[in-house]
Amino acid sequence: MKMKNFIRKLIFLGTFLFGSSLLAQTITGIVSDDEGPLAGVNVIIEGTSIGTSTDFDGNYTISNVDTNAVLVFSYIGYETLRVPVNGKTQIIVTMTQGANALDEVVLVGYSTLKKSTLTGAVSVVDVDDLGKARTSNVAQALQGQVAGVQVASSSGAPGGGIQVRVRGVGTIGNNDPLYIVDGVPSRDITFLNQSDIKTMSVLKDAAAASIYGSRASAGVVLITTKSGSIGKMRLEAEYWYGVQSASNLPTMLNAEQYINTTEKAWNNTYTGANPYTADRGRADFGDTDYLDELFEGGSSQNLQLSASGGSEKVQFLMSMGYYGENGIVVYDNDKFRRLNFRTNINAELSDRLKVGANVQLSSSTQDKVPSTGESLIRFALLRAPVIPLFKDVNDPTYSERDPFTDMPFFTPTGYDQGLNRTMYEMVGNPIAQAYFSDDQTRIFKTFGNVYGQYSFLQDKELTFRSNVGVDLTFFHDKTFNENFGDDDGGGSAIDQGLGRRNRPNNLSERRGESLALTFSNTLNYNKSFGEKHDFSAMIGTEYVTQTESDIYASRFRFPYSIDEFRYLSFGGEGLDENNGGAGTESALFSYFGSTTYSYDNKYMVTANLRADASSKFAENNRWGYFPSVSGGWTISQEDFLSEVDWMSNLKLRASWGQLGNQNIDNYTYAELIEQTEGIVRKVRYGNPDLKWETTTQTNLGIDLGLFKNKIGFTAEYFDKSTTDILLPIGLPGFLGDLQPTIVNAGEVSNKGFEFSVNFRNSEREFKYNINANLSTVTNNVEKLHPNVPNIVNNESRTVVGQPLDAYYGYRMEGIYQNQAEIDSHLFLEGNSKPGDIKFKDINGDGKISPDFDREFIGSSIPDLTYGVFLTGEYKGFDMSMLFQGVEGIDRYNDGKKIIDFDTRPFNYTTAILGAWDGEGSTNSIPRVAFEDNGSSKVSSIFVEDASYFRLKNIEIGYTIDGIKGFDSARLYVSGKNLLTSTNYTGLDPEASDLVDKGTYPLSTSFLFGVNVKF
Repeated sequence: MKMKNFIRKLIFLGTFLFGSSLLAQTITGIVSDDEGPLAGVNVIIEGTSIGTSTDFDGNYTISNVDTNAVLVFSYIGYETLRVPVNGKTQIIVTMTQGANALDEVVLVGYSTLKKSTLTGAVSVVDVDDLGKARTSNVAQALQGQVAGVQVASSSGAPGGGIQVRVRGVGTIGNNDPLYIVDGVPSRDITFLNQSDIKTMSVLKDAAAASIYGSRASAGVVLITTKSGSIGKMRLEAEYWYGVQSASNLPTMLNAEQYINTTEKAWNNTYTGANPYTADRGRADFGDTDYLDELFEGGSSQNLQLSASGGSEKVQFLMSMGYYGENGIVVYDNDKFRRLNFRTNINAELSDRLKVGANVQLSSSTQDKVPSTGESLIRFALLRAPVIPLFKDVNDPTYSERDPFTDMPFFTPTGYDQGLNRTMYEMVGNPIAQAYFSDDQTRIFKTFGNVYGQYSFLQDKELTFRSNVGVDLTFFHDKTFNENFGDDDGGGSAIDQGLGRRNRPNNLSERRGESLALTFSNTLNYNKSFGEKHDFSAMIGTEYVTQTESDIYASRFRFPYSIDEFRYLSFGGEGLDENNGGAGTESALFSYFGSTTYSYDNKYMVTANLRADASSKFAENNRWGYFPSVSGGWTISQEDFLSEVDWMSNLKLRASWGQLGNQNIDNYTYAELIEQTEGIVRKVRYGNPDLKWETTTQTNLGIDLGLFKNKIGFTAEYFDKSTTDILLPIGLPGFLGDLQPTIVNAGEVSNKGFEFSVNFRNSEREFKYNINANLSTVTNNVEKLHPNVPNIVNNESRTVVGQPLDAYYGYRMEGIYQNQAEIDSHLFLEGNSKPGDIKFKDINGDGKISPDFDREFIGSSIPDLTYGVFLTGEYKGFDMSMLFQGVEGIDRYNDGKKIIDFDTRPFNYTTAILGAWDGEGSTNSIPRVAFEDNGSSKVSSIFVEDASYFRLKNIEIGYTIDGIKGFDSARLYVSGKNLLTSTNYTGLDPEASDLVDKGTYPLSTSFLFGVNVKF
């Protein structure tokens, strides 16, 4: 009987277990939002600790799920979803944005981590905020958005360059960050369309960036582009049009003011009859504001079209964009055009195998005018207003092809001779220069990747991914320099009678291509053990190869210069021909690995190691090793803070690591020999001991979240030191005419603090968000080569104990008011006059000398950068504002020097009307003169505070939902660079040139746009 009861119980138990196994099942699916798959979404069986997370493509698999269970989907910034299983084996969900911020998954190299487990300094950029910048260059949209990242425009010209610096300037060479777009490295992202970007992260410290090793010393910017999602096809169209104009222009002297000033300058310099007095009332005088004549209204427009969708197995996206900008210089020879086409497809071939491709084609055309340095902007500032813009038609040198004035004032017997010839200086006509400019660059780029991914083990904890990336670029530079201007009698015998500008006419062309291939393979493992242990590990290899080649040619003396004849074959022959070409190649092979362990979401540690071998170094120094380690402690998870409801998050972070820099020319380590006309000679001595620059960085951080993370605060301290900086060392002249040899010699440090704060209120009808950031940096040169104790430029020096490229010169103390003041200050030197600049006599020897009386007078590296971004929504209305600025930055204003202080009769700004005019009149602006009043010296009078505060962008929009045939439509108006507060007297305080000679200014613009989804 007992045996029968035992058998019955055994049968019952077996039946129960078997039945339970029949009721348990494996569920797969994809999680996405309205822009594509979401990585790192937590998927948990409600009431248990069993769960998983989605991979990079939004896929998940979870086993042993009861048919009546409920799956809980949670993700940072999105509303948590509860989905009953109801016997289904595949569950696909679309999440909507909510307010939780700590479970956000952040791309950190070749894998992802939850933001709550990050231990490095990683800043995640809000792409919605980024998109409101409405700019052609994605890098510029970072301005003011991220603490520790400084963005400045090198020029406001269409398609002009952007300078990005992450945590200061760490090397004497290239300081541009590394960009990783969909896993493919690049140093340039001008080909990207803003609307195509899904996520963007900035890796700032060594712990976050060391996984990229030798290329990461200047920081890393990770970008992923949008992809398709499951569901019906989504169509989106956006168009905006903008108008723009020059702003912050100085007020120049008119003709009467100019004559008064030059007349005074003559009297302050010479004796005798004043020729400017005699010239008053000349019939051929004009009254031309060349700066005003140079600029006109510009325009810009952008069109973006996209289509996306897909099934459970295949998702796709296609997009096309057009951006066009006409600059603000007359005659429309400064413009930029870009056409983009991008497509990607992701396919799930099985529940374990996925493949995909992402390809972008970009074609851009940039027409340029000289916009920095010796530019037409500089000429517009300098040209005398008494010179008319156009010649009189009765002038014997007039022609319809070239109606512009050039040299001052033709007379029937020729040009003025002697002193009169330079009375109004001979700087070129900037309007003519703009008219004849023909300088164009065309770039065609193919950029993208294909990948395959396979998951192993029961719950797909182990994933292998192989990725091939391509960056193929073709470029064509073509410049035709048209001959124009007046004949000054110069030039070779065969060029007599031609104008002095571009004599003779000439054409130069350069065509080239570059190809970078990236082949990377990674193996990722993610596993949770019990309820408290989370472990992830990644290992991988990468091979990057890059080849570049170009050919160039030029011709002179084209008999016909109309557009149809601006080709090389129509130019002169013989001595007029020039051509050549070159090519280079390099390769990088790497091993890398990373591991992260988290205990109970309280304590976490991450370690990375990358080993790089670069062909840019000799075999004995080819390998570089870049480790990092970081740790975090989430104090808010401790029991002693469990009752503190208002504190949502409190985490301490610390990291240490090393990064490298291999961004130097190819073959730099090698000895260089050339053969010319059968003679072989050494051009450069090699350096087989050349090795990597190494950046060692320590980072301390704290993250704080309050009131369910409505308020967030982050603070960082970093100490960043770059050693073995690559320096060019010139050899003694007795060794011959040799190029400098590159050696490892320098050391530069950057230290600073970063602060970010955000406040979000999304629970009421009026929703708003405030994001602010502030960062400081102290730059210092710690070491240079013994043979190069300083690196000297005309206006700056790099020496130990000072920032890189610190301005160096005399320090202005005021203006000499009388001869007695001169005699007491310069008792061993008597060349100055009352009204001249008074310089500091540092050693007190009674004279001003370059050896003893120059000092450091400023730095072009800012002490502080900041940004504030405000957004608000009410019903269908929305508004955003971006304020941005820098403090503690200096700029050498060479434009000020040559305009208001030069000894030649250029034009002046109205500031010169306050120049010294007798004892006690002023102590800041010297007398006007045609002799040196002290202004020829590099001094603090030209080093200006370039700090500024700018309303960078403001946008107001209104969204209409529920329109028949549309999902939504948004109308908006936007303004850029509407307000700038600065003491800098140059055209733009943001200009990144070390010496500002007159830079193409940023424009004030207004945009009107519409975005439609259906």
